[in-house]
Amino acid sequence: MAAAFKYMNPDFVANLEFWEREKGISREALMSAVQEALLSAAKKAVGPARELRVEMNPKSGDIKAFAKLIVADRVLAKHDQISLFDARRLKPDAKVGEELEVEVTPTGFGRVAAQFAKQALMQKVRQVEKAMLLNEFKDRVGDIVSGTVRRFERSDVILDLGKYEAVMPNKERVPTEEYQMGERIRCYVKAVQDGPHGPEIILSRADSKFIVKLFQVEVSEIGDGTIEIKGIAREPGFRTKMAVYSRDPKVDPVGACVGMRGQRVKNIVRELNNEKVDVIPWSSDIRAFVTKALEPAQLKSIELDEKGRRVKIMVSPDQLSLAIGKRGQNARLTARLTGWEVDIKAEQVVTIGFEQKMAEAVERIASIPGVSREQADALVHAGITRLDDLLSAEVGYLAEIPSVGDQAGAILDAARSEVERRKAQPGPGVPAGAGLAKS
Repeated sequence: MAAAFKYMNPDFVANLEFWEREKGISREALMSAVQEALLSAAKKAVGPARELRVEMNPKSGDIKAFAKLIVADRVLAKHDQISLFDARRLKPDAKVGEELEVEVTPTGFGRVAAQFAKQALMQKVRQVEKAMLLNEFKDRVGDIVSGTVRRFERSDVILDLGKYEAVMPNKERVPTEEYQMGERIRCYVKAVQDGPHGPEIILSRADSKFIVKLFQVEVSEIGDGTIEIKGIAREPGFRTKMAVYSRDPKVDPVGACVGMRGQRVKNIVRELNNEKVDVIPWSSDIRAFVTKALEPAQLKSIELDEKGRRVKIMVSPDQLSLAIGKRGQNARLTARLTGWEVDIKAEQVVTIGFEQKMAEAVERIASIPGVSREQADALVHAGITRLDDLLSAEVGYLAEIPSVGDQAGAILDAARSEVERRKAQPGPGVPAGAGLAKS
């Protein structure tokens, strides 16, 4: 059989050393995988030899294939037997029937072995990396990690975390953010799962839990359990509403989250690239909770449908856009935060038209004894719409008004009599003279 084949040992040994050093994979584990691959290659190259095995020197890279053959006078099965002549060249005292381990490395075995070895090594490295990755990151789901943007695969962002790469899928990206090659960003570890190329660390900046974790890191009262985050609703890149509650009545949950001069929440907003964050005090009273969630809008009334978990809110027309928010965002986030459907409507304001106002003024003036409806209509169209307007008018001015003419003096006398009458007979609970101002 052929002598020992010299494998591409410089590159191969260098690779072994690299994986052992950088990946933390023992050389023994790598060699075991390689030998299994080489044995498979040898079985294809040598054939069904008895108890075939392959040996590889981990330092030099030399490969040898061996099989246990039985010494025979006449070789009938070359894969199982060796002639006495050939046997005694290996072992001078060899005897018929004796079993000898013989090198059976075939010519040209190197190329096939190299391919099998490379495939086996890569497979082994992936398996070990998978085990190491799963072992290291299985307990880090829910943490925040920092990584460097390495490349883009379609719309997914690939980040370098040091020993491992992680992926931030397009759906986990914030739509208002653009990432640059080499940029360092912080992300939330959402999951560690099997992907098409092995295990993947899934990162997110769009998940609401990313903000929860940022607050846990920034606000010590949340970290120690004094303040509890009761709920959160987010539209990534635009706005977040977060409800907080303090177990300690002496601790203001909103104030603690905002921080001195707003520094705590500013740090988080800066990390979120200026996404608006509303911190709201949680309340078991849904009326109070919704009112706070919709601030700064001022609400007129709140009607609850307990069975349908629906809140009907009435606001003044000038507060409607503020309550609903841009593209309905404020109302939508409030509904998600509270878990109640939110229906906001503007209060109907009855606007009296000009014609109606004129008609009412005519009725007021015509109610004065001694003033006809025709005269009242003429007076109103001349700008006299109230009793005190009539009393302050001059006779000459009134006389020039059509339908009044020489009746101007009589109309003024009737107006004065009406004032005296109202002073003498005020309505219930109305002081004397009040009728003048109301007419």
